[in-house]
Amino acid sequence: MSYATELTEAHKTFLKDALGEGVNFEPEVTQIYSSDASLRTGKVFAVIWPANTEQVRKVMAWADAECVVIHPRGRGTSLSGGCVPTVPGIVLSTLGMDRILDISITDFVAEVEPGVCTATFQSECEKLGVFYPPDPASGKATSIGGNVSTCAGGLKAVKYGVTRDYVLGCDVVLPGGGLLKLGGRTHKDVIGLDMTRFMAGSEGTLGILTRLILKLLPKPESSASVLAGYPSLDAALISMGKVFAAGILPTAVEFMNETVLDILRQTGEIPWPETVNSLLLFQVDGCKETLPLEVARLGRQLDDSLWQTQGVGAAEENKLWAYRRRISAGSYVLGPDRIGGDMAVPRGQLLAAVRRFEEIAHNNGKRLIAFGHAGDGNIHANLHYDASDPDDKRRTEKTHHELDDAVLEFGGSISGEHGGGCLKDVGRQLGEAEHAMMRQIRKVFDPKGILNPNKGY
Repeated sequence: MSYATELTEAHKTFLKDALGEGVNFEPEVTQIYSSDASLRTGKVFAVIWPANTEQVRKVMAWADAECVVIHPRGRGTSLSGGCVPTVPGIVLSTLGMDRILDISITDFVAEVEPGVCTATFQSECEKLGVFYPPDPASGKATSIGGNVSTCAGGLKAVKYGVTRDYVLGCDVVLPGGGLLKLGGRTHKDVIGLDMTRFMAGSEGTLGILTRLILKLLPKPESSASVLAGYPSLDAALISMGKVFAAGILPTAVEFMNETVLDILRQTGEIPWPETVNSLLLFQVDGCKETLPLEVARLGRQLDDSLWQTQGVGAAEENKLWAYRRRISAGSYVLGPDRIGGDMAVPRGQLLAAVRRFEEIAHNNGKRLIAFGHAGDGNIHANLHYDASDPDDKRRTEKTHHELDDAVLEFGGSISGEHGGGCLKDVGRQLGEAEHAMMRQIRKVFDPKGILNPNKGY
């Protein structure tokens, strides 16, 4: 496909007329939007901030006619290069559309614009006694639209599922300016194809989300967390298996391998004894009367731990979860640069997979930082290195590719929550027929391929 290689004066005039102050061509601004959390960069002609659906429709009709590439963007937190302009074009930021339109405590439904901050939305829901469960770890920095585009998971996915499980409907602007109104406010709807689910995880390749209809749940009265220490990851994950075998479904279960414990020792105070080399962090929720019983029941299954501590309610729990939140920042003691993985394996294969990944890293002279969502087999497999050292960079990249190969041997996925972006070779996982079908679907929505090219699938 032949795309526009620059913006003409006529193009710039159109954008100014269509968006008013919601457009910027200045290099100091476009440079900021040329990258995302992956730190890859691309070329940006302009950044636009549409304020409403009609402005998006005007821009998309124009872009399709002029073959100008559009890169949708929320808050730029993608670790897989989902926001990086792989082809020079315009970045369409949804942050100009950031209104919470409705939170209904009778329908248990909310309507929001895509630029709404995830954490802000959750807070507003909780004030009204309702609950929006998807909680990516970077929720304070992400937008709802970005969460939907990547089908974000998060800490509570083991009990409550991922973002797609809460998207009841959406408004989508297509290349050419067409508008689709998918789904609605009912919690059950089996008429026609579920095209709403096409949008969850589509990574901005099918259309621009301008309104989202989200399912809500009653807010749990209370929650509690338990942090348990073990001599090894083997012992920790065997203990976790006992929890599920006992019929307990935690809200969240996080694991941390031996390398993570070493990082935590190096970067701050720790309350557990030196004999602890791996951690499990559980959360359970429910009503105030039964929650202590649930915590006690959980504790009985963790009787083989070396050390335990508990926290009830947000203030006490935050102290325990602070150790989990320290990992990403603390891991830079192992090197100034990072390549991160977010692969997922069947839950029963978690221990074998982590040990295999550690072996691959060791054989390349690297240490694997492994932690993540144990309850659904989602592994954050991170590698730190020094990009100024060519040999270290080569060995790290080699390790990363070998980890992707290994995860498929376990029947897993190369991405459990970050998406393919421009950094993952999804063809390694998808079959030829399946991959071809996805591309055909993409062409139905975007015949000229102007939306987020070279991303996702």
